[in-house]
Amino acid sequence: MKVVLQNLTKKYPPRGKKGKEVTALDNFSFEIPDGTLIGLLGPSGCGKSTTLNLICGLQTPTEGKIFFGDDDVTSLPPEKRGVGMVFQNYALYPHLTVEQNIIFPLQNIKGKDKPSKAEMKAKALEVARLVQIEGLMDRKPAELSGGQQQRVAIARALVKMPRVLLLDEPLSNLDARLRLQTREEIKRIQRETGITTVFVTHDQEEALSISDLIVVMKDGVPQQAGKPQEVYDDPVNLFVARFLGTPPINVFEGEIRAGSLFIGEDRVMSVSAPDRSVFVGIRPEGFIPDENGALCCELKGIDVMGRDISILSAHPSAKGVTIRSIINSDAKIDVTQKEIRFSVKPSKLYVFDRETEARIGTDGE
Repeated sequence: MKVVLQNLTKKYPPRGKKGKEVTALDNFSFEIPDGTLIGLLGPSGCGKSTTLNLICGLQTPTEGKIFFGDDDVTSLPPEKRGVGMVFQNYALYPHLTVEQNIIFPLQNIKGKDKPSKAEMKAKALEVARLVQIEGLMDRKPAELSGGQQQRVAIARALVKMPRVLLLDEPLSNLDARLRLQTREEIKRIQRETGITTVFVTHDQEEALSISDLIVVMKDGVPQQAGKPQEVYDDPVNLFVARFLGTPPINVFEGEIRAGSLFIGEDRVMSVSAPDRSVFVGIRPEGFIPDENGALCCELKGIDVMGRDISILSAHPSAKGVTIRSIINSDAKIDVTQKEIRFSVKPSKLYVFDRETEARIGTDGE
């Protein structure tokens, strides 16, 4: 099911006499292709959960429209939209068994479309097998692990075969290993069902790994949308560049002068852009230790991370206290030296206007 968001705006009235109107979502337009898994990504307060609530009908937009296919669902109540929702806290009924929790949405169907008890049990078993919890049907939520409870919540959302599946921070209550396993399961389930799925998270690693498309949001405004790797490799502004990547991108104050890019007094590369003050972003994987390299940094130390090494350094023009450079663990670094020089991979270096923070095309070499 294709989902179209057309000029969506959501404003909340001011609280108290001195309160100000809050714009949670500002003129958001986007088309979610049929059968895709899209990740809404951004920090707390960016509008991603508001978008999800508008799609499912829990909130009404101040302006704009929502379409499922060719159907305008903007004014439809949630129960008539054909959506399945999985919340951060699972919201399972503690007094019901797994089977009863999964069946519950089917019991609320009215009229001739309401399935028989046998059909309900059969559908519940079908989705339980899909999420691999068919052996837990007689247990109650308190007898389940966090990952198992999450699967029950997903099964309950799927049992009516919704037109759209909405996942609101579904992995935030799980430990690191279980998060990895569960996000792989969510991707598998989405592929098998083909249901258009919207996944909300503040965790950029989750969004990059699970999504067909991502939308990076800030202050209710989408900053960039596209395939995860393309957005990571080609950020449109400094916010997107900073938000995506672990460890985060290293940012420096720089200058373009006479066709050259400078970080402090270090001439990093030739560029084709007018003279101006800029921010320079370099991904951690963009540094190459090189005794003849242009960028000279103060060596602070080394973190060994198994397959990689993180070189910790500092530079007077860096916006952060520590510069992190990720290199292969086979590299030999003399930790007794006070300085380390780097050359920089042009594909991992980005230049941003100092005032607007928009990306600048430089054709660097």
